[in-house]
Formats: sequence, structure tokens, C-alpha cells
Amino acid sequence: MKTATKKTATIKMNTKVTSKGSFFKSLRFRILVILILAGVLPAMLALHVVISSYENKAFEVRRDNLRRECRSIAKMLVESGYMENPDDETVESKLELLSNFFHGRILLVDRDFRIIKDTYGIDEGRILYSPMVIQSMRGKDADIRQSDSQMMDISVPIESPSVEKPLGAIWMSVRVEEVTKTVQEMEHSEFMLAGIILVVAVMLALCLSTILVRPFARVTKAIEDLTDGYQDGEISVPDYTETALITGAFNRLLARMKLLDESRMEFVSNVSHELKTPMTSMKVLADSLVGQTGVPEELYQEFLGDITREVDRENEIISDLLSLVKMDKKAGGMVIVHTSVNHLIESVLRRLHPIAEQRNISLILESYREVEADVDEIKFTSAITNLVENGIKYNVDDGWVRVTIDADHQNLFITVADSGMGIPRESLEKIFERFYRVDKSHSREIGGTGLGLAITRSAIAAHHGTITVESTPGVGTTFRVRFPLTYIP
Repeated sequence: MKTATKKTATIKMNTKVTSKGSFFKSLRFRILVILILAGVLPAMLALHVVISSYENKAFEVRRDNLRRECRSIAKMLVESGYMENPDDETVESKLELLSNFFHGRILLVDRDFRIIKDTYGIDEGRILYSPMVIQSMRGKDADIRQSDSQMMDISVPIESPSVEKPLGAIWMSVRVEEVTKTVQEMEHSEFMLAGIILVVAVMLALCLSTILVRPFARVTKAIEDLTDGYQDGEISVPDYTETALITGAFNRLLARMKLLDESRMEFVSNVSHELKTPMTSMKVLADSLVGQTGVPEELYQEFLGDITREVDRENEIISDLLSLVKMDKKAGGMVIVHTSVNHLIESVLRRLHPIAEQRNISLILESYREVEADVDEIKFTSAITNLVENGIKYNVDDGWVRVTIDADHQNLFITVADSGMGIPRESLEKIFERFYRVDKSHSREIGGTGLGLAITRSAIAAHHGTITVESTPGVGTTFRVRFPLTYIP
């Protein structure tokens, strides 16, 4: 019981250490990150989309306005005949007014690509071979936005209904810094708003993560409270499906630990009882000899013989206990060899034949085929020996024990059946427990330590095999063993 308490203390200490572990590895931190990302990223993306849409729309509106103004100028130029006689003061005033209004420059280019009017008065008379102007000479509008210099260039053809080809082109370059400035202010506001959203998101995420993780904290607290001494009761935190699954798994684990604890206590009690019984008998016999004087030699011989038998019984119990401990260890102690199973079982039956012959019990071996498998010969023969020996011990005189060997492409099948007294149905699930006896009084007469079937099951489990039992009282018992032919560590 002290061992269980120490294990419980270890569980509780580990739980506390984990709770003080890195915050960045905790579920709360991950929920916090997810909530922040889920709140901030969509907001940032939405703001960026809004600003980009506004920027594109603003430049598109400015471009359309400039095109309308250019077409209006082109119409006025055609009506006034300015392209053939560029000396109309009204037109020039209009051009200067537009240039000042848009804070830009306007060039009029004739069909020979010669600049006939420059509102800056710099390049008049020069030739302008611009891609935009060339495109306008083909009757198409052209525009370009220079983001680095915050300028927008527009080129519109000057077309007359009476002439097939354009008379020239209007090239306008204007500043759009007010649009750019507005976009920059919006971006600045975007960063400020993103910061506010981030702060609000962190606060909300902290609150929500605390609320979401709280059931898991209750699970931890409930486990800490419950594991002290394996208290009776179960924990229940049905807030989420996950917490319900965790508590359910823990309750099953706790039940298993309680069962193992009870089994360990019962085992210790049985071992103490089994070891104490021969010691008590020897002490009674020795005290009887010590308390008497002039005891005949025949009585000494009888008492010493009884003491020797009790010593042998004590040694047998200790040997079986040591075998069971070795069986309980991991498969690292397995010595696997590829050998003939038929020969191993034949040697077991030959060794047990003298014991069976004393009660005229027949040992029958039925082999459907020669079988070779990967086994630990000592553990394998120990398991089969225990099954056959039990079949002999708990049999009737003139009875039989039949061993059957068969296999498929994966597994080895061994059946050990007898015509003995059988096992009651209520005892079938307990016969593999250590020191369990179906009929304790009769078992004492027959002998044995009550560890044989426990050793058998451990040996079979070490080979990754299984064992099942069927029995009818007064008819007999059948053990069915399955081994894999190829041992996998």
C-alpha cells in the first residue's frame, strides 16, 4: 500500500511540474494564437482590400475625368480649326486654365508628331515620338500612371468627322499626389486600426482562452484530488466531448490501477500464506522433537522426513515464483530458435509418461503436420508441460490426455484436452490467476503451488500468443493455444 502512495505522489508532482511548464507549449497559448490570427488577419486583409479598391477607384475616376476634359478640348480644337491655324486665344486660354486647374502640362501634337502647343512653353516645334502619342494617332486612348513621380499621363486622339485619320493628339501630364496622399493617410489609419484590433483581439483571446481551457484545468484538479491514495469514486467533467473522453479514459485507468493494486495485495497475501505454511509445519515438527526426550530413532526419521518434504515444497514454491518473475519481464530475455514443435512436445510427453503411467492415464499425441516455429524452447516446453501435467493431476484413473498439433500459414495451434474432473464455469476466468485453486482441499492432496497456469499464460504471452479454456465439470477440460510461427520482437 505504501508503494501505491508513492506512485500517487509521483503522479501529482508530475502534474504540477507540467502545469508550471512553458506557456508557449500550453493549449491556452495555442488557442490564444488561433483566436488572434482569426481576428487580426481577416481584419488586416479586409482593410488592405478596401484601401486597394479605393486607390484603384480614385485613379480610375481621375483618369476618366481627364479623358473627358481632353475630348472636350479635342472637340473645341476641331471646331475652331486650331490644328491648321494655332493662334486662337480662346483655345489657348482654355488650355492654360486646364493646365493650372490640374497642376499639369498639356501638349498638342499634330499628325506629323510636331508639338504645336506646350502650356509650359518649352518644347513647341519639337517632335514627340511617344508610345502613347503613337497609339492616339491610331485612334486609341492611352494612359499611364507613374507611381514613383505621382504623375498620370493621358493621351487622346483629336478626331474630325470629316477626316478618316486623327488630326493629332492631346497629351496631358498631371499630378495625382492628392490621391496618393489620401491613400497614405488611409494606410496610416489602417496601421493604427490594426493596432487597436490587435489589442482588442489579444484581450478577447485571453478571456476566451481562459474560458475554453478552464474545463481542462478542472480535469487536472480532479485528477490530482482523486489520485491521492486511489480514492473511491470517479471524475466527471462533461463540458466538452474531449474532456468527457479524457475523464472516461482516466476513470478506466483508475479502475485498472485499483484492480492491479488489489491483485498485488492478494498476491502478496497468497505468497505469504504459501510460504508460511511449510515454515509452520517445519516449526511444529522441530518443536515436537525439541520438547521430547528419549525419542525413538524411528520417530526422528519420520519427523525429519516430513521436514525434508516441507523444505522441498518451500523450494518448489520459490522456484515457481522466480520463474514467474522471469516470465513477467520483457521479451529481452527471450532466446528464440527455429525448431520443430513436434519434437519438443514429444519430449514433454516422454518425460511425463512415467507420472501418467502410475494412474494408467494415456498420453495421446495427434499431429496433423510437421510444424517448425520460432520459440523459446525453455518457456515453450514449460507452458506445455504445465498444461499436460495439470491434465494428468486433475484426471481420473484410466483416463486420457490428448495433445493436438496443427498450423496454418501464420499460426501454430496446440490443443491439450483431458478426461478429468473439469472446472466449474465460475472459475474459468480465474484459473490463470496466481495461487488460485478451484478446489483447495483436493489441490493440496494433489500438490503443486497454484502458479503453473500463471506461468503458462506468461510464457504464451511472451511469444505473442493466446490461450483459452473450455471445460465441463465431470467431463473434462480443453486448453487451446495459438502461437505465431514467426516471432516478432
